[in-house]
Amino acid sequence: MTTAPQLKIAGIAGSLRKGSFNRAALKAAVELAPAGMTIEIVELGTLPLYNDDIRVEGYPPAVHAYRETIRAADGVLFATPEFNYSVSAPLKNAIDWGSRIPDPPYVGKATAIISASVSPVGGVRAQYHLRHMCVSLNCFCMNQPQVYIGDAAKKFDANLKLIDAGVREELIKFLAAFRDYVIRLQR
Repeated sequence: MTTAPQLKIAGIAGSLRKGSFNRAALKAAVELAPAGMTIEIVELGTLPLYNDDIRVEGYPPAVHAYRETIRAADGVLFATPEFNYSVSAPLKNAIDWGSRIPDPPYVGKATAIISASVSPVGGVRAQYHLRHMCVSLNCFCMNQPQVYIGDAAKKFDANLKLIDAGVREELIKFLAAFRDYVIRLQR
C-alpha cells in the first residue's frame, strides 16, 4: 500500500501587522490543513528592501533563508491583503527577492492565493495582481476554487480566530483542492 506524500507548504502572509486578517486567515489554514499537508508560515519582516546592488554583492542571510524555504516547499500559499487595489509592499518585496537569478525558487512551484479584507470584495483586486506576478515568477497558480474573505472583521473574533462556519468550510475545501493540485503538478 502506497502512502500519500506529506506535502510541505510555505505560507506567506503579505502583511507584517500582528493584527492582520490575512495572517489570521493563514493561521486558520494551518489549523484546517488536510491530512498529508503541513503549512509553515514564512516571516517577511526581516527581508531588506529589494536593491539590486545588494543582490549583486550576494544575498543577505535573511533573503537566502527565505529563498531556501520557498525552494524546499512543495507549494506556496499566499495570503494577500489589498493595499491601494494591489498587493502590499512587504509581499511585493518578497516576490522581488524570490524572482531573481540565479535559480529563482518559485519556478515551477504550485501556488494558491487567499485574501481577507474589511471590504466586501475580500481582496479580489490584490489577488488579480498577484496572479499576474505568478506568471512572471513562472509558478503555477491554482485557478479554482478561490477564497475571498470579505467583511473580515465580522468573520474573525477578537483573538483573530476564524469563527465564520461558512468561510471555514470554504477554506477546508480550498486546502483539499490545493493539496490535490500540488500532487498533480508533482507528477
